[in-house]
Amino acid sequence: MTVRTRFAPSPTGFLHIGGARTALFSWAYARKHAGQFILRIEDTDVARSTPEAVQAILDGMNWLGLSWDEGPFYQMQRMERYREVIDQMLTEGKAYRCYCSREELDALREQQMASGLKPRYDGRWRPEPGKLLPEVPAGVEPVIRFRNPQAGVVEWNDLVKGSISIANSELDDLIIARADGTPTYNFCVVVDDWDMGITQVIRGDDHVNNTPRQINLLQALGATVPQYAHLSMILGDDGQKLSKRHGAVSVTQYHDDGYLPEAVLNYLARLGWSHGDDEIFDMAQFCQWFDLDHITPSAAQFNTEKLNWLNAHYIKLADLERLSADVAQRLSAQGVSVAAEPALPAVLALYRERANNLNELAASVAYFYRMPPIDEAAYAKHVSADVLPLLQSLSDALQQAEWTVEAIHAALDQVVKAAEVKFPKLAMPLRVLLTGGAQSPSIDAVMCLLGRETTLQRMHLPLAS
Repeated sequence: MTVRTRFAPSPTGFLHIGGARTALFSWAYARKHAGQFILRIEDTDVARSTPEAVQAILDGMNWLGLSWDEGPFYQMQRMERYREVIDQMLTEGKAYRCYCSREELDALREQQMASGLKPRYDGRWRPEPGKLLPEVPAGVEPVIRFRNPQAGVVEWNDLVKGSISIANSELDDLIIARADGTPTYNFCVVVDDWDMGITQVIRGDDHVNNTPRQINLLQALGATVPQYAHLSMILGDDGQKLSKRHGAVSVTQYHDDGYLPEAVLNYLARLGWSHGDDEIFDMAQFCQWFDLDHITPSAAQFNTEKLNWLNAHYIKLADLERLSADVAQRLSAQGVSVAAEPALPAVLALYRERANNLNELAASVAYFYRMPPIDEAAYAKHVSADVLPLLQSLSDALQQAEWTVEAIHAALDQVVKAAEVKFPKLAMPLRVLLTGGAQSPSIDAVMCLLGRETTLQRMHLPLAS
């Protein structure tokens, strides 16, 4: 049997980090078993679904590189199929019309709660042999309810949580179509999984309560029941349920914040799953290793520090031309135009060892392409009157020097030795004047990339004042 998994987000919001992990695990399971990965957009919540959210989901999947084999399918385009199945169930007596008004159901709920009972539909419109049903009220459009089994249990071996069973007596007759005829979430999911031949449903454990209802519906339709794997929730750094206040609303926000997709994927892969002590691996390796046996049933905790560490690792390994294209866009968004010289790949090679994300990297190299704002505290500390003769001597030495790192370093050494001062006495003010701050890579490498003209211009700022 060919493995077929699916990712089925609701476009009522962005693709968040929990959804991205679900998509990754479903995608990897299909890839591991040479199966198919299906993308399905569950957009029946018309009031809350938006085209912008759909696009955000597709953008997030594409940025992560989680390519799908079929889809995207949209539930709103499958209404005819859902109505066909509902008509079939009504004909076969597996579903029935319920004419209870909202007021009746509210009154029933209040009565049950006052009696200490679990609120549930009491089956008053459920047909039974010898049962006299109420008179159909005039002007009331009925909902359609599934005739749920009343005896026995629903049991499944969850591929993450183990054996789970729910007594059918705990389940009331689920509404599968509203009074306006639109099918409900649980019903659409069942028909979709059936029609699309889904073999493994990998999803968040907030769906565990839906599973027994969906299994009963599938069995009533004579459909093959897929295997289920319910992933535990993700907690924030503070141990609370992950939410908007913990950071990115959307997966694409991680792009905006300067993360590489391979870092996010690598991090998500280890969020609730493990392969021994392996921490760093690409997606080809992950797909080879991935299984559902090593997913922890307990909640996973997000660790921003670890994500940053992984991102820094992948920035160090990334192709410089690719990094340059991305950083150039980020600089442009800040109003910084990247000139032909110095070549941005060479600049990034100097700085990428120091960056946790691409925004930091862009900010740290902007001074190569525009005059940087000077850190006043650093200037006051390092650019003192006794430094000015050193700067003048260095300027003189650099006028005719060969413009290589080695020659620049030799000029720096010559000045400090002649003045009998330590190297930082000259290097620190140079950093402030050339880069705007007191931190940089080797100052001779910085000067070489900046070029002779720019270096001398910025060195002359205190000399000219």
